[in-house]
Amino acid sequence: MTRESMEYDLVVVGGGPAGLAFAIRAKQLAAERGLEIGVCVLEKGSEIGAHILSGAVIDPKALAELFPDWQAQGAPLKQPVTEDRFLFLSEGGASQVPDWLLPQCFRNRGYYAASLGNLCRWLGTQAEALGVEIYPGFAAAEVLYDDKGAVRGVATGDVGIGKDGSRTARYAEGMELHAKYTVFAEGCRGHLGKSLQERFRLREDRDPAVYGLGIKELWEIDPAKHQPGLVIHGAGWPLEDDTYGGSWMYHLEDNQVSVGLVVGLGYANPYLSPFEEFQRFKTHPAIRPFLEGGRRVAYGARAINAGGLQALPRLVFPGGCLVGDDAGFLNAARVKGTHAAIKSGMLAAEAAVPALADGRSHDELVEFPAAFEKSWLHEELHRARNFKPLMAKGLKLGSLLVGIDQVVFGGRAPWTLHHPGPDHEQLVEKSQARPIEYPKPDGVLTFDRLSSVFVSNVAHEEDQPAHLTLGSDAVPITVNLARYDAPETRYCPAGVYEIVREGQNPRLQINAQNCVHCKTCDIKDPTQNIHWVVPEGGGGPNYPNL
Repeated sequence: MTRESMEYDLVVVGGGPAGLAFAIRAKQLAAERGLEIGVCVLEKGSEIGAHILSGAVIDPKALAELFPDWQAQGAPLKQPVTEDRFLFLSEGGASQVPDWLLPQCFRNRGYYAASLGNLCRWLGTQAEALGVEIYPGFAAAEVLYDDKGAVRGVATGDVGIGKDGSRTARYAEGMELHAKYTVFAEGCRGHLGKSLQERFRLREDRDPAVYGLGIKELWEIDPAKHQPGLVIHGAGWPLEDDTYGGSWMYHLEDNQVSVGLVVGLGYANPYLSPFEEFQRFKTHPAIRPFLEGGRRVAYGARAINAGGLQALPRLVFPGGCLVGDDAGFLNAARVKGTHAAIKSGMLAAEAAVPALADGRSHDELVEFPAAFEKSWLHEELHRARNFKPLMAKGLKLGSLLVGIDQVVFGGRAPWTLHHPGPDHEQLVEKSQARPIEYPKPDGVLTFDRLSSVFVSNVAHEEDQPAHLTLGSDAVPITVNLARYDAPETRYCPAGVYEIVREGQNPRLQINAQNCVHCKTCDIKDPTQNIHWVVPEGGGGPNYPNL
């Protein structure tokens, strides 16, 4: 059966900051040239912003380039940063870094503590006002290629397929969206971006991509404890010295605080649970007093790229490009990616629109990576390139070396360090690891996974094939359980994976309905046997203002 199709000049996969910035900038440039172009954005979430999660302290530099009058237009960046604190945490105490010793990458004056989801909703409104067509609830499930092997668009997934693979009464066939150029802005570890990197060998001669898992809660706290604009970053406890990671608390407006922990997914101990580590973090004496007497409003989790400049793949291929965190435009040293995502989308649009004006299509937008290499974004990522490799040397030594790299050399040392290998290769076997005992949640300050998933508003159509697929049904037991004691039951922050023991025959149960689309399993599974693919459009979390 031939699927219905729609034709556009530009199709964007993903309604995050990078994809929306691309669409907006493309329309702006087309209007300046007197061109009429069709631009479409597909968003797998139920609405723009539904799947967006970030800390977030936002540097408005790129936004100001996209909309010089963003404040007058009502962009939801309302709480400026008023104070920075960087803490080295031990189990019972905290040492604050003096302001004069704080590297520039940890200084946030002039930035805004905000909800990235709300900013994306605003960007979506601006895009639609410019004539961009946005289709939330439609998941791009397949890349389409022409007879020369160039990308010619994407197809949305069929809906109404039952768990057994049969068509239910809800069945509706997916649609093809054809474009002269297709832009992939799916966020970290996008499943189509992953396939494109493999097909076009975009990672050749690049460092392996490395990741972190960010786990976040939004709290409404006692007004007497609220300090609007206070930004706290932490390093150390509850993580061991050899485990990369960091914590945060951002005081937003309306008595709300964002609190979270990033755990580098290159950790070695298969017994480590990022979720439980985050719950422990909230009990620290420097954090607990802010939260006591408050209430948790929302929860979410998302993997982030942390590889930096040396891990960026080649950005273009025939018929399209990668932008935002689908490529890895995130500055781990600054704990920021929004401005980088917006700028990358703008740079791609500034390559695509002139190409359309010249009558080009389905070729490589080589002007995009060339412009990136001349941009302030490249300079920023270049200065931060050694941060993650240095921090991989341990908290104490890494912090000292980062201080030298950033303060003494200003990030311009005449050498570039490299990542040791992909995260899934870093686990040691259970016989070499120390089990970790985590305290039980109290239901007031600390929580379990299922109650957390509940406040992430996760929903998936119940009768659909699992979107977490296995290359082999045997590997979770014969390898993961036997050698690593089933680490997927711990690294997943949503309780998706469970070992069910039925007599002498344990089996892996996948509770796909719990999935918050963080992509950690796709990244950390030691045999790369787990593959995340899109469920029906509209499924997943529905984050209110994360």
